[in-house]
Amino acid sequence: MTKSSTNTAEPSPPSLAMGTLEVRINQAGEDLLNGFIRVIEQIPGGDSGPQRLAKELGVDKVLASRILKAIRAPDPMSVVHRVPGPEPMRRLLKASTKHGVNADDLISANGAVDRFESLIQSEIGDRSALEAILSAWVPEARREFELRRKQAAFRAMSQLKGAQADVYSEAAIFYPSDDGEHIDIVWIKAVIGLHRLRPGVKVKFTSRRQIETQDGRKTYTLDGEPVDGLSSATLRSYCSSPTPELDIQHAGEAMHYLLNEDSFGASSSIDLVTCEVNRAEIPRYIPQDRNRKAWASSDINIPSRRTHFDIFVHKDLYIQSFPELRVYDTAINGQADINDPSRDVDQFDLLESIENLGTGLNRFGSSHVPNYRKMLGEVCTTLGYETDALRGYRCISDYPIYGSQYAMVFSTQDRD
Repeated sequence: MTKSSTNTAEPSPPSLAMGTLEVRINQAGEDLLNGFIRVIEQIPGGDSGPQRLAKELGVDKVLASRILKAIRAPDPMSVVHRVPGPEPMRRLLKASTKHGVNADDLISANGAVDRFESLIQSEIGDRSALEAILSAWVPEARREFELRRKQAAFRAMSQLKGAQADVYSEAAIFYPSDDGEHIDIVWIKAVIGLHRLRPGVKVKFTSRRQIETQDGRKTYTLDGEPVDGLSSATLRSYCSSPTPELDIQHAGEAMHYLLNEDSFGASSSIDLVTCEVNRAEIPRYIPQDRNRKAWASSDINIPSRRTHFDIFVHKDLYIQSFPELRVYDTAINGQADINDPSRDVDQFDLLESIENLGTGLNRFGSSHVPNYRKMLGEVCTTLGYETDALRGYRCISDYPIYGSQYAMVFSTQDRD
């Protein structure tokens, strides 16, 4: 038995196929741009804004606005991102006939719409897939693409996990230890608007470290007491009232905080703030030949609408370094050690960034976490830390991906 085929050509390499598709998408954008510009120019008040255009054509303002934004786009790819679907475009073109728009121009514009629709159906699949492709070439499309997909993932995971928070905030303070050889690390965690979506759900968040010494972790409250099941790490004056009760469980280098409350629904939301003090947590000096980095990370283990991740570093630490942001997928290999190059493949490619807050407590306010500056000041005062000696770095992300790890990475210092 033999097989035959009329197609004897070799398949196109992926890069060539993508290049051809890029050309076709770009051409579709040019055709739509040229076609609609000629039509809109013939409509009275077409250049006066979406409200006037919608009134003249008898279409809704949203459709008129999208068309005007599309024809004002800076390039054909942006046109493809901004235009509405084929049917709304045809509806607008049909409405244009009552203004005596040139028949050839209407035929040309409708032809561009037909080719655009055919391109999506035959080579891409649907509009969602098109937006995924455009996200690689159009910054505006990428921002919208990431936000919408992260928002959808948040909704799904919060329902599956049965809990969510408005803000998941973590702040790490790096301060020289009294011995001059190590660095204290203080962790302040604030979960704002935390609530169960259904009864009986276990709600927890975790603090974890990865350092290269084998000493057991010695974690203390702000008052200097060991953090355990009897001594809570909560900062009661910054929590909702009554203060949420926590069960604290040690698991190796991890510390689990489990919420005792069993209420559920948005009306039962709480604010929870904890503080951990880790004395002499990491070495202050690392020989350059070891090629190691210092870092701290925030692991998104509660579905949240926003993550608020800050690091405050004493002016004498990591003086030559602006932090690098890395966002890891922890689904398979767990929390990443940024000094392990094998984990580079697990990084997400996202439009996230770090903001330089400057130096001093007055620069560290937040509109997302209540009484944030006051809380930082109280923690530093209690520990004897000089707030004017701290410089701050911040990463804000809407709908952070559940199970991701946001890490800020610093170049270490060698001893002089």
